[in-house]
Amino acid sequence: MSQATDSEAVREDGVIESVSGPVVTATDLGAKMNDVVYVGDEGLMGEVIEIEGNLSTIQVYEETSAVAPGEPVENTGEPLSVDLGPGMLDTIYDGVQRPLDVLQEKMDSAFLDRGVDAPGIDLEKTWEFEPTVEEGDEVAPGDVVGIVEETVTIDHKVMVPPGYEGGEVTAIEAGNFTVEETVAELDNGEEIQMRQEWPVRSPRPSEDKQTPTTPLISGQRILDGLFPLAKGGTAAIPGPFGSGKTVTQQSLAKFSDADIVVYIGCGERGNEMTEVIDDFPELPDPQTGNALMARTCLIANTSNMPVAARESCVYTGITIAEFYRDMGYDVALMADSTSRWAEAMREISSRLEEMPGEEGYPAYLAARLSQFYERAGYFENINGTEGSISVIGAVSPPGGDFSEPVTQNTLRIVKTFWALDADLAERRHFPAINWNESYSLYQDQLDPWYRDNVAEDYPEVRQWAVDTLDEEGELQEIVQLVGKDALPPDQQLTLEVARYLREAWLQQNAFIEVDQYCPPEKTYGILTAIKHFNDEAFEALDAGVPVEEIQNIDAAPKLNRIATTEDDEAEEFIDELEADITEQLRELY
Repeated sequence: MSQATDSEAVREDGVIESVSGPVVTATDLGAKMNDVVYVGDEGLMGEVIEIEGNLSTIQVYEETSAVAPGEPVENTGEPLSVDLGPGMLDTIYDGVQRPLDVLQEKMDSAFLDRGVDAPGIDLEKTWEFEPTVEEGDEVAPGDVVGIVEETVTIDHKVMVPPGYEGGEVTAIEAGNFTVEETVAELDNGEEIQMRQEWPVRSPRPSEDKQTPTTPLISGQRILDGLFPLAKGGTAAIPGPFGSGKTVTQQSLAKFSDADIVVYIGCGERGNEMTEVIDDFPELPDPQTGNALMARTCLIANTSNMPVAARESCVYTGITIAEFYRDMGYDVALMADSTSRWAEAMREISSRLEEMPGEEGYPAYLAARLSQFYERAGYFENINGTEGSISVIGAVSPPGGDFSEPVTQNTLRIVKTFWALDADLAERRHFPAINWNESYSLYQDQLDPWYRDNVAEDYPEVRQWAVDTLDEEGELQEIVQLVGKDALPPDQQLTLEVARYLREAWLQQNAFIEVDQYCPPEKTYGILTAIKHFNDEAFEALDAGVPVEEIQNIDAAPKLNRIATTEDDEAEEFIDELEADITEQLRELY
């Protein structure tokens, strides 16, 4: 069942005994763990999270002020579930999958009353259904029986629900149907509709979880070039306030080569979510040219919304992502931020008077984080297709302290770590990802893809860049003590090359259209041009040319202009620049 439960489904009533913020206790409810209930005279939605004898503890997903002991509690007997079907894309939900535009129409106001509800997908809209199987065909759970054009970008695949037995198709035809009308009938009496329901805390079934071998191309040079994320991988973006977590995630949502994007604003400030909601409908999809929202589902749960709904919104998002994965799509899920989610768990845990763990977080914090990130992966689905869910979670450690519990527990789980640095942000170096602290454990399994699709020597050139930046980090400590001029010429030249790596390659300007997205070929081209300068410069240095003359050649500063060169002109520009560098340096000896 979805959260839009009919009153006929209510099985038993209870009575409120006490209210403590979002936590309500009720007696005589007769509920199971995780049952959805409706609390008080206004029917506020909640979920049973603890049962002790005749006493049920409920977390309520709405503001509980004025809810009083003695008011009724209705139990639906079903866990919190989401409506799955056509219409989820190009939609903005709250944390429990209520479409905000529908709620606004109901209230005729931007301010929502408590207890207002709506189904997750439009139950009255008709969709044009085109069968992909015929009468007499055998179908099994997960098999696709038809196609619906959900948006101009995405075809929605109508599947046999996982809980069905399957069998022979006895009736199916093309036509216009609502999501609740039967589009196919099986010989065992099972009827297939476009709409499915799934409990959010239970992963959808799959056949096998495989090792991902394809990168999620983000168009951000420091990510694709140094710390790649695999399709089906997990990544964390921790960083202090103002370092660019949200902007980095929004860039990933806009430019990553995933088929579907699920963006979860989990407890972030309202102005940031407003920017997302305003921008995304206006943005063109760089892959298709259509609207970006045509392949995006937004879940908005801002910091001023009820804390309990924040706890559920990540499960709502990952369940929607799993549904599209089952269709064979690659899904990128952005959770911004998991720290706010953990804070919601901490508040509810404290109201339950549970034994606190480190810094007051519940002792099961690591287990909950693991359950969430474990639902990412590259899967062989039960219908034989392959799909992936890549999860990128932002972490907001107080004061930028990466030793706090949420960051540390996240690092034990994820395999890609993009550490944002406040010092880089203050120097206006964006993306402000610290290349000395970040890492990716996917490099070895992705290197064959880069060799086959970008360049045979891509891993070697990337390792050269890493070594150069590492050496620069060591030299900077000496420079702070004695100054750059006290270094030997070869180390001065290394610092110059590293400066070009930082400014021409790692730095990226999101306000310049041509530099917002950088394809892997161009990322590699910029890096090889800098390496070409490095090789020619050290040859000139070995030939006795003073380091000052090498640094002052006219061609070298043009390395900074490659990033702002049009993609189709970049290769020619790089070839000419490398020729100029070679000519000008060799003229010196």
